[in-house]
Amino acid sequence: MADPIDPAIPPEDDDAIDLKEALEERYLAYALSTIMHRALPDVRDGMKPVHRRLLFAMRALRLDPGQPFKKSARVVGDVIGKFHPHGDTAVYEALVRLAQDFAVRYPLVDGQGNFGTVDGDGAAAMRYTEARLTEVAKLLLDGLDEDAVDFRETYDGSEVEPVVLPGGFPNLLANGSSGIAVGMATNIPPHNAAEVAEAALHLIKHPEARLGTILEIIKGPDFPTGGLIIESPDSIAEAYRTGRGGFRTRAIWNVEDLGRGTWQIVVTEIPYQVQKSRLIERIAELWEAKKLPLLGDVRDESAEDMRIVLEPRAKTVDAQILMESLFRLTELETRISLNMNVLMGGQVPRVVGLVEVIRAWLDHLKEVAVRRADHRLSKVVHRLEVLDGFLIVYLDLDKVIAIIRNADDAKAELIAEFTLTDTQAEAILNMRLRSLRRLEEMEIRREHDRLTAERAELEELLASEEKQWARVAGSIREVKAKFGKDTDLGARRTQFGEAPTNLPDVVAEAMIEREPVTVVLSAKGWIRALKGHVKELDGLTFRQDDTLREWLHAETTDKLLVLTTDGRIYTMGCDKLPGGRGHGEPLRLLLELGAEVEIAAMFLFAAGAQWLFATKLGRGFIAVSDDLVANTKRGRQVMSPAEGDAAFRAVPANGDYVAAIGENRKLLLFPVEQVPTLSKGRGVRLQRYKDGGLSDIVTFDGAEGLVWFDTGGRRHVRTLDQLAEYRGERASAGRMAPPGFPKSNSFKP
Repeated sequence: MADPIDPAIPPEDDDAIDLKEALEERYLAYALSTIMHRALPDVRDGMKPVHRRLLFAMRALRLDPGQPFKKSARVVGDVIGKFHPHGDTAVYEALVRLAQDFAVRYPLVDGQGNFGTVDGDGAAAMRYTEARLTEVAKLLLDGLDEDAVDFRETYDGSEVEPVVLPGGFPNLLANGSSGIAVGMATNIPPHNAAEVAEAALHLIKHPEARLGTILEIIKGPDFPTGGLIIESPDSIAEAYRTGRGGFRTRAIWNVEDLGRGTWQIVVTEIPYQVQKSRLIERIAELWEAKKLPLLGDVRDESAEDMRIVLEPRAKTVDAQILMESLFRLTELETRISLNMNVLMGGQVPRVVGLVEVIRAWLDHLKEVAVRRADHRLSKVVHRLEVLDGFLIVYLDLDKVIAIIRNADDAKAELIAEFTLTDTQAEAILNMRLRSLRRLEEMEIRREHDRLTAERAELEELLASEEKQWARVAGSIREVKAKFGKDTDLGARRTQFGEAPTNLPDVVAEAMIEREPVTVVLSAKGWIRALKGHVKELDGLTFRQDDTLREWLHAETTDKLLVLTTDGRIYTMGCDKLPGGRGHGEPLRLLLELGAEVEIAAMFLFAAGAQWLFATKLGRGFIAVSDDLVANTKRGRQVMSPAEGDAAFRAVPANGDYVAAIGENRKLLLFPVEQVPTLSKGRGVRLQRYKDGGLSDIVTFDGAEGLVWFDTGGRRHVRTLDQLAEYRGERASAGRMAPPGFPKSNSFKP
């Protein structure tokens, strides 16, 4: 009987493996495969394997520029059958992108048929479209037959493919690249090839050139769809220095005058990689949601050229403000990221700067030039060896013919008789009879002289690094000439500019539907915004044990400033306040205030307006509204009350006198000029108290007199002469309030 199996003891298995190690090993292999063979481009030719294989397969099919097109399906079939064992859809999508002049700056594939549109429409099926190579692709491939690069076996060993292309065109920067790998990504926007070529020539001449000099040549990306880059020069320089950053890009637009004061905006260029149809849909959605109150209509009138028409709501609308509101909410302004993560030497992924990318391309061109020269030299040497043999033959043709006719081993006999090499003897035996003419001998001598001179030139090239760089510079000059800024393809499309810096507040206001509202604050701090300017608030309902504290008329475009007892001011848009159907919401929660902080005052922002701030213990100062707006959720510290004190009042500083009354009912009047104007601080003493503190404070025009309201709502006015005994210096105690002053110790009703 067999022994029972103990479930606690795992069975012995020679094939058992550690799961953790197995997963780590396999995931690492997957990650490396993704990084090196799918997502990241090679810094030398700027290509990923699928693009490299596409061009190589098309070259093998003889789809050179000027040759007849062939079906895209034929190209895709060759690629997946010979070089790229992946899905045909992915390969075809890669081919389509290389043919789209709105996706790549310098197309590598010349497509015939429907290859998609800037609207986001897809290409036709591969059986309907045709393709061939462009001149740019030909530059990248030139030298493949001259041992310019290494080759490796394909996935099944039946073919060979180049490890990297000769790369006679600065493809990485000119066409850019994007991809997502495991734990890393790359995003390189397109640039102008002529500028890259000029920068490369400068680096050849000045190897130690600094980035600043290069950026005088390459000012930034050059997108296929044009647009306007509004990134600051410092930000661009930092991005190119580190290899990480981004570029704010805007659409190009102009105003068309329609006569009689009417006009419309026409967008002629949109940012790179933005789908026109989706952009227009987004604008329409925002317009229907009333988030673009300045816009009247949008329509697409594009044909071969881009033409998006934007009509204003009224002819009085400012075109710049309308566009700024669209830039804020739509893809008419986008940020194109820069992450120059590339494979250095085809092996090591690394984020590099602009100068290093150009140097890596130049080093590759130099290596290619040397390899091509070395390959050509070997061909020349071989041909000279053959020609030397031919010349020996012509010295005694009769003997050569006799040996060939009579010898059993003609090759060995020729080698022995004329001291020939094996190669020379073989060439002589394969020589045609017509080559024995006298005229042919003269042609051979001319060819021998020409190849001898070429051999000397090649040997000098291989021995001199200076000549090698001169050869590289010559090829780059050809690129610069072919794609210069005076050519249709090479002319810069993307321009540079600056975004307006004085419009943010105006634009924010313009994006809000302007409507009157009444802001109501209850005694317990609940706030709401009633529609319209309500005059009678007697019928307003509040929560249990709550009453009206204060109210003010405003518009949805106004900013509400809230002063809290700790001296901070918070800014809220009146359009963001809770509606007036219910009781509103606690202002404390909206501002995220601490338990020890209370609401002191609220008022509306008005540019240039002045406000008198006062604490409970009678200290204060005057501040300008522009210094009070808080741009963050945490508010802005304006007052700094002492321990035991608290911010208490904020009143308009419109008059030339200040009236302060304390809880002790003592009234003091003094000139407003005695109160300093500060941006923030504790302030100066306004009124002195033995006990208690400030009850209320106002400013008034001395010529009009001091106004207060009694409990019945009646208005009382006293002139400065009538209040002469209450006038004094700031920080005085004051005198007991005059008869008839409200017992509430407040100037307000």
